[in-house]
Amino acid sequence: MELIDYLRAIRTHWAGVVLIVAVSVGAAGIFTLTQPKVYAADAGGFVTAGQAADSGLAQLNDSLAKSRAASYVDIATSRAVADLVIKDLGLSTTASALIGSISVDQPLNTVLIKITATSDSPEQAQQLADAWVCALSARVAELEDPTDTGIPGVLGVEPNDSAALPTTPVSPRPSLNLALGGILGLLLAVGYATLRSILDRRLRSPEEAERRFGVPIIGRLPLTKNTTDTGLLVTDATDQNSFGIGESFRRLRSNLSYMNVDDPPRIIVVTSARPRDGKSTTAANLAVAISLSGQPVTLVDGDLRRPSVADKLGLVEGAGLTDVLIGHADLEDVLQEHGHFSGLQVLAAGSTPPNPSELLGSHAMQALLKDLGERGMVIVDAPPLLPVTDAAVLTRNCDGAIIVVSHGLTLDHELDECLRQLAAVKGTVLGVVFNRMPRGGSRYYAGSYYGITEDKAEETAPRWKRAPRVSGGGGKRAAR
Repeated sequence: MELIDYLRAIRTHWAGVVLIVAVSVGAAGIFTLTQPKVYAADAGGFVTAGQAADSGLAQLNDSLAKSRAASYVDIATSRAVADLVIKDLGLSTTASALIGSISVDQPLNTVLIKITATSDSPEQAQQLADAWVCALSARVAELEDPTDTGIPGVLGVEPNDSAALPTTPVSPRPSLNLALGGILGLLLAVGYATLRSILDRRLRSPEEAERRFGVPIIGRLPLTKNTTDTGLLVTDATDQNSFGIGESFRRLRSNLSYMNVDDPPRIIVVTSARPRDGKSTTAANLAVAISLSGQPVTLVDGDLRRPSVADKLGLVEGAGLTDVLIGHADLEDVLQEHGHFSGLQVLAAGSTPPNPSELLGSHAMQALLKDLGERGMVIVDAPPLLPVTDAAVLTRNCDGAIIVVSHGLTLDHELDECLRQLAAVKGTVLGVVFNRMPRGGSRYYAGSYYGITEDKAEETAPRWKRAPRVSGGGGKRAAR
């Protein structure tokens, strides 16, 4: 994975990332509050080796003091010194326990010895550090016999720096603990987001889908209140107040026209992997966008199992495609002109047949699509590919298919299976449309470039309501 993949995973699963970091920081805070406070006090002493008027002897004494200072570090942590401190301060503890609260340090090439004492009380830490230096001095005085050194003077440890009363505890350290908790939480959160991203089969990135499946992404439809699962509010793509969704479909229309400038696709199937991905909404709005460009277009409801186009557009769901295919109605009698969009004709599904796949794959259907294609563009709303084979059958007799996928809902293996089905019938995949894209990724569609936002547009612009049910074309048998 590259850096952009990690960033995308964090953005996708940001809620879990924030929760993990917050829990880690909270746990660090609770740990800090439950830990006892520890104070530390420092006291110092220096090793003496007597006085000497001669410079050579003074240098010899200094070397002796430095060499003995390293040995005095071990003496400082002995049980004998601890017993002297316990006796001096009247403590009720053992020598081993008391030694654990003492640390001794001797800076290199110096005669200094530093005693650090820790305790849960600042006063006790101060007393313990001072008492320990004095006990070390007494113990060294017992061990060192001036007559054995062979040189004038006395070896010993003299206190030189009394311990100051500590004002702040050295442990716990809230800022350090919280920072460590945040860093640990961030690492866990990145791991969580990365694992979720690897295991997540849902399609979230158009670029990733294009790279993995080798199909072009020809449309990105933003998630708006105008496109829902249960109904459709067709927005006027020329109305600046509904710029967001209109611009999305105009871009999709342009992408289709640029696929083959000399011979662009004219008969297009719009399908999806599964129901409720928005393929009917996409087909209807694409047909509207094409009609607004001045091109004649026919929207055909090829979903004979669950027809919805006529109802979504506010037209009559009477005689339609099936009646034409079986010869019970003429095409001109059932074609309906949309009252709000000139140039848009709608062919409803008609009565529900027992054999939709056979009807859609018949020679009559092929001839009908060819006839409609000679009049203008044809958009066929087809059933989903995974449940039934109707869309694959239709694609075989059309210029190509558009597959609509839902951002964050359609799985990668579902899109892969759709492509396999279309390849099996030698159908052409024109591209994939990502539906319900988050607003953050499509702000330039929402009119922000022109200083218009969708929310503001919805407040100021009148909402276009469904057109009244009208009979289309000749209207003689459309109401049957």
